[in-house]
Amino acid sequence: MTQRPPLPPFDEGSARAKVRAAEDAWNSCDPDRVALAYSEDCVWRNRGEFLRGRAEIREFLRRKWERELDYRLRKELWSWSGNRISVRFRYEWRDAEGRQWRSYGNEQWEFDDDGLMRRREASINDVPAADAASGADLTWPDTRG
Repeated sequence: MTQRPPLPPFDEGSARAKVRAAEDAWNSCDPDRVALAYSEDCVWRNRGEFLRGRAEIREFLRRKWERELDYRLRKELWSWSGNRISVRFRYEWRDAEGRQWRSYGNEQWEFDDDGLMRRREASINDVPAADAASGADLTWPDTRG
């Protein structure tokens, strides 16, 4: 089995490194690269969509980045304990009609002993960028350490 360091149990430094690695991978918009961080039997909830396994995750990511163009993401560590990490995130993207969006959310992650994510639960809200102008955006200070 392939390991994906850092491995649990997480401390603050290793949790921050795991979050940064996820952010970097997701910003590549490469479904094959991103999917390698998840166990073969990983269980996902993304908004109202439920997925099981790396193959379904890969296909979901392909569809996502076909729809969410010019994708740019920031993730921040919220908390950690043992083999679990919680993050908040925000990202910007545009749709095929050229409308700009900002999406905000929270994720809870659970990892196996090899550092592969075996569970991901994500709650996400989309806001037209014009409506989000008075709220938080991707220019928030970097608090990731």
